[in-house]
Amino acid sequence: MSQHYIVIATYTAKPEAADRVAQLLPTLAAESRQEPGNISYSIARDLERPNVFTIVEVYEDADAFTAHRESAHFASIGKMQIIPMLESREVVGYSGDGSLN
Repeated sequence: MSQHYIVIATYTAKPEAADRVAQLLPTLAAESRQEPGNISYSIARDLERPNVFTIVEVYEDADAFTAHRESAHFASIGKMQIIPMLESREVVGYSGDGSLN
C-alpha cells in the first residue's frame, strides 16, 4: 500500500461561534473532497465539548495538502470565516499507509 499524508486538525471554536463553525465545516469539507490529491476529509464534533471539532484529512502526499491550504475555498471559508471564530487550532501531519501492522 502506498504512503499517504494524513492531517488531524483540532479546532476549538469560541463558544458563541460553535454552531456557525459547525455549519461552515461541511461546506469546506465538500469543496476539499473535490481537490486533486484528496482521498478523504472527515469532521467530528465532540459530544462533551460541542465547541471542539476534529478534522481528519487524507491526501496522496504532502504537496496535495499544501495545495489544499492554498486553495480558493480554504482561503474564503477556512481563513476568512472559520479561523477568526476559533479560540485555538492545532494541525498535525502524519505519514501513513492506513494499516497498523
